Amino acid sequence: MVSWLVAINDGQTNTLPRYNGLRNALVEIVKTEGVRGLYRGVTPNVLGSGSSWGFYFFFYNTIKTSIQGGNSKKPLGPSMHMFAAADAGVLTLLMTNPIWVVKTRLCLQYTEDVNVAESKRYRGMIDALSKIYKTEGIRGLYKGLVPGLFGVSHGAIQFMAYEEMKNKYYNYLNVPIDTKLSTTEYIVFAAISKLIAAASTYPYQVVRARLQDHHHDYRGTWHCVQCTWRYEGFHGFYKGLSVNLTRVTPATVITFVIYENTLHYLQSSRAAVEGTIAVPLSAVNKLKE
Repeated sequence: MVSWLVAINDGQTNTLPRYNGLRNALVEIVKTEGVRGLYRGVTPNVLGSGSSWGFYFFFYNTIKTSIQGGNSKKPLGPSMHMFAAADAGVLTLLMTNPIWVVKTRLCLQYTEDVNVAESKRYRGMIDALSKIYKTEGIRGLYKGLVPGLFGVSHGAIQFMAYEEMKNKYYNYLNVPIDTKLSTTEYIVFAAISKLIAAASTYPYQVVRARLQDHHHDYRGTWHCVQCTWRYEGFHGFYKGLSVNLTRVTPATVITFVIYENTLHYLQSSRAAVEGTIAVPLSAVNKLKE
């Protein structure tokens, strides 16, 4: 949550608390709201992250398998990896954007924020979804979609870097590209790919968060970009980057390690079942002969 608070702090909106960094934000939030304040928006965040990764991996593997023609040993190359990841990202964003709008707004509610209308005070995830839909319509639930679409490049770059690093490593080891690696190797590749993607695409996250925040009143994506550049310069587009990396890198590493190990387990189980079925069938065919 702290990374979002730092990111949306444009220095111009007086209703927003201002933090000098991670430590200052943590101290001030605990002082004014207690430890509970650090967990605002945790429900939609868990739901959003879980559903996003689930949809993303599902769409990505479906598209990737289709391109490979069912041959998991066939390398795709950087362009096809980016294509599969970008398509998966767009489909995932269309399904989960409302959750992220709710998560952002719940994170950005403050106890001292007395000037906000009752229609923008949310008691929880369901209440937020209901009020946003009633007061702003479907359009309100899809605020930040345009920068989010640009942000699809984040997942595309991350997956491309991750897959290409694995492929290069497989070539170095001279083994098939579907060979199971160690947990440490997955951790290294996941962390590096996340750092590369975050450094390349973080500005869109700042713009998206500010558009979704109900304390700001931007006319659109370009207006938000103009205001950020005018008042904060280049630095404004990278506010909260270090905090964000501290939060998302371990989460990404854990996600990829679980995904890889689960995928190989399922593939091994499937191969074992197919092998068990194949043996009796071959025996039956011999008896028929």
